[in-house]
Amino acid sequence: MSRYVITPTLEQEKLITAFLEEQHISFFKEDETLPDYVLDGIAKGEAYISAGRFITHEDFKKRISASK
Repeated sequence: MSRYVITPTLEQEKLITAFLEEQHISFFKEDETLPDYVLDGIAKGEAYISAGRFITHEDFKKRISASK
């Protein structure tokens, strides 16, 4: 048995699904979801940014060069 991994657009997905069903080809769809720890980290980062707890990339580079 072969496995194909594809990432179609929504329009392409409809076409592919219709084709597979018409040909009576067994298939399943897996939606990619991020693990909870990743989603929690994203939420934490967004909360930091909303609270103003961040520095710009330029400020970071200045701090690093000043510490050398």
